[in-house]
Amino acid sequence: MKAVVLHADWQPRPDFKLGSKDIDGKLTYLGSRVWRNPRIQVEEKPIPKPGPTEALIRVRAVGICGSDVHMAQADEDGYILYPGLTAFPATLGHEFAGEVVEAGPRAINKRTRKPYEPGEAVCSEEMLWCGSCRPCADGYPNQCEALHELGFSCDGAFAEYIVVDARYLWSIEELKEKYPGDDAFVAGALVEPTSVAYTAVIDTAGGIRPGDNVVVCGGGPIGLAAVAVLKRAGAAKVILSEPAQNRAELGRKMGADFVINPLKENFAEAVLDITRGVGARLFLEATGLPAAVWPGIEQVIWEGKTIDAVVSIVARADAKIPLTGEVFQVRRARVAGSQGHSGHGTFPRVISSMAAGMDVLPLVTKRITMDEAPENIIMLQTDRSECKITCLM
Repeated sequence: MKAVVLHADWQPRPDFKLGSKDIDGKLTYLGSRVWRNPRIQVEEKPIPKPGPTEALIRVRAVGICGSDVHMAQADEDGYILYPGLTAFPATLGHEFAGEVVEAGPRAINKRTRKPYEPGEAVCSEEMLWCGSCRPCADGYPNQCEALHELGFSCDGAFAEYIVVDARYLWSIEELKEKYPGDDAFVAGALVEPTSVAYTAVIDTAGGIRPGDNVVVCGGGPIGLAAVAVLKRAGAAKVILSEPAQNRAELGRKMGADFVINPLKENFAEAVLDITRGVGARLFLEATGLPAAVWPGIEQVIWEGKTIDAVVSIVARADAKIPLTGEVFQVRRARVAGSQGHSGHGTFPRVISSMAAGMDVLPLVTKRITMDEAPENIIMLQTDRSECKITCLM
């Protein structure tokens, strides 16, 4: 079968030290400190075989994530930009949907409580939590101490077939009722990034009450999905901060009530003006540019009337946050770091919300073939004209 594979060289930076969970020459939790000279290509690989609790899935749609782009993108010293858990070589791709081809006898379908049948439409979590460590036992699978991630530290879904343990799979049969044909699988491939957004604003940040004001910094796929989630959750004013016109327009389609161009407007003054001085209950940092966005966020928190605001960080960046403790202490504000999408009923809630009318399909602005994936991943390193590029199989 064809697969899109990323290779890189293990060449740690001089200040890098192996962590307790790193594997020398193979796996690290600090990718941008280790992996150098990324190379991406289409290769032939054998079709994997499912084990007793696993399902073999024919991939029907898989999206390109910013993480895929940053794993394939090098800085001036040749190191990848992605800062997180990585092990190469690996088949890329973690935002996907497909059809079950074959399943093991203990690969249980959560919808039927029976083993998966061929033809079931599914999507998958990419956080492969162990279920046995302390964080997993405490109900925090995204912080699993034995974590692996599809498309990051093990083979992902930019391939014709993938094997996944059934505990990470979720049926998307109900999406077929709203989205005909291939669109059901394109929508299914959006469940993962939408669940990342949902986790960041509803679970990690603690959610909102209907009538709260919210601010989303960054109109990438995660930020735009968060706009849709927050509007559906009852936000009074959803404010998107995004300089690109095409993404600003997508933000309005997703439910943004106001869009700020931070390159042309004073961010803090605009937010305070829109909210009549109230400010916002929740801020989502989805830019990965902390030095650029945090001063404005702090000004809104300081000058606004909202006490107990929360800033949820979902963007991944190897950069320090310029945070002023006094602002957060006096205003009783807090910062929440968000990683992943697993647990807490997030996937089924996102699927049901999409089936009930939360349409995130406009996020997909380009559809490609697998052979076109490498060139499009490279293109996205410098060109933000497309929002979400999805490969149809």
